[in-house]
Amino acid sequence: MSAAPTRAVPDPRAAVLLDAARAALPRYLADLADLVAVDSGSHHRDGVNRVADRLRHRLHGIGFSTERLAVDPVGGRTFGDVLVARLPGTLRPEEGGARIVLIGHMDTVFEDGTAAARPFRAVGTRAYGPGVSDDKGGLLAGVTAAELLVRHRRTAFAELVLIATPDEEVGSPASRPVTELLCRGADFALGLECARENGDLVVQRKGVVDLLVTVTGRAAHAGIEPERGANAALAAAHLVVALQALNGTWPGVTLNVGVVRAGTRPNIVCPEAELQVEVRAATSAALRTALDAIRATASRTAVPGTTARVDQLDLCPPMEFGPATRAVLALARSAAADLGLTVGGAATGGVGDANLTSGLGVPTLDGLGPVGGADHTPEEWLDTASVPTRIALLATLVERLRRA
Repeated sequence: MSAAPTRAVPDPRAAVLLDAARAALPRYLADLADLVAVDSGSHHRDGVNRVADRLRHRLHGIGFSTERLAVDPVGGRTFGDVLVARLPGTLRPEEGGARIVLIGHMDTVFEDGTAAARPFRAVGTRAYGPGVSDDKGGLLAGVTAAELLVRHRRTAFAELVLIATPDEEVGSPASRPVTELLCRGADFALGLECARENGDLVVQRKGVVDLLVTVTGRAAHAGIEPERGANAALAAAHLVVALQALNGTWPGVTLNVGVVRAGTRPNIVCPEAELQVEVRAATSAALRTALDAIRATASRTAVPGTTARVDQLDLCPPMEFGPATRAVLALARSAAADLGLTVGGAATGGVGDANLTSGLGVPTLDGLGPVGGADHTPEEWLDTASVPTRIALLATLVERLRRA
């Protein structure tokens, strides 16, 4: 589905940005083809850094100062750099000038060789290629919107900071500390993930908790004296059923036991089992409630002689749809109306960098890239007809954001 149809633009200042965005479309598409031609899977450090090189060159041309921040390996894996670009504005904080963060990611989910096997191509008003929508198209929209604001001397903000992360598709394990440090104290954060297929912006993302449940039993010879054992595999099986039954207990909360491991040999009563569990919820309060229920369930194993321990491995906070985000959405909808667009706000179960900014308490709105879809598949697409209006919407929103 394409972006919502446009109507006559009632705001002359918005019309100037829209005309400029239309004129910028040929370069945008050429730059997008260049970015898509680079394999940049999350674990392809050199490829991600080549994307950073290209973005850095464009940002320098606009007037941003940039730095590349190396991140520590995680789990034996190395990752590309975080690219940080800063542009001072013309409105001081005490006058209402806001520190605004634009954030997107350079990595994709695709293996090396995908860019050559499935290169960028445009068919009518759709472009295809690995990362064309998620998130190279969105990152490039942020760069182009900033360029238009600078060119037209519309920089009434304290500072514009663009952050391009290297590992969002695997949960931002390496870049998260850097992102949180950079975004702490920001006035607003605008996520550059692409808009939903119907043109909606993203106002809410579920948070995710990863858990490891370890069930401990007692080994015994399964043929000679099984009665001396306590079967952790059996206890784990009961626990899987009990945990899955928690689904539907709270609105919007989902729980999945995704991995089960138990035992070493069939002639030994299983002494230990593991469950890997994921929980998603729209609010931090709902996550806490679900975690309490999981721990209570695990404390009551069905097999005598067994126990279960719940360890939290990771937590990505939800992007909550609170009053601050509602206010930014209202401003975005007003800006969209002045560009002849109608946009809504959507909730999604997927997580992204916007979860991290929202988790810091920064008012956050996501989905400000162009319209796209079929992410993470060979059919991934970007609606090129939506590019000018979405760039103009992003630029207009940045221009209008003010500190409270």
